[in-house]
Amino acid sequence: MNNTRKLNVIEDDLIVSLDYTLTVDGKLVDASEENEPIVFIQGRQNIIPGLEKELYGMAIGDSKEVSVAPNDGYGKVDPQAIMDIPRHEFPADIDLQPGLELALQQPDGDVLHAIVAAAGPEVVRLDFNHPLAGKELLFRVTVVALREASQEEKAHGHVHGDHGHAHEDDEEEEQA
Repeated sequence: MNNTRKLNVIEDDLIVSLDYTLTVDGKLVDASEENEPIVFIQGRQNIIPGLEKELYGMAIGDSKEVSVAPNDGYGKVDPQAIMDIPRHEFPADIDLQPGLELALQQPDGDVLHAIVAAAGPEVVRLDFNHPLAGKELLFRVTVVALREASQEEKAHGHVHGDHGHAHEDDEEEEQA
């Protein structure tokens, strides 16, 4: 019996390199052209579920347009994630205008991201929803490369090396 897999179509535990554009409400939001292709392990929830499930069976060079509903993307807008905070809790020198993105550090060190939804003299309304929550996402994707994930990558659940975090040996070499 032959245990080697064919690396010609996307299936679980293969490393996928994917060129993409993401359009929301007719506007280009993100594209791999500015960087390099995204690289991830298929089937490990490294990308949004609605896109991941549409990639199965695609081969190197295949292109596809994928529409992802909010439930399969960044979720619906959660009204519980919108909070009113007293204005005096913010430094006076911050110009709290609607649309301003904030990174707020919690006492335990965690960082929460929020967008100023409204700002008055007494209260600032912050939206902690993902900026793409509630939005339909339109992806145009092209499969650039496929490879088998190493045992270490499978164990860690993410890509190592050039498009993931460095191996410990690589880090030691870089520090030398």
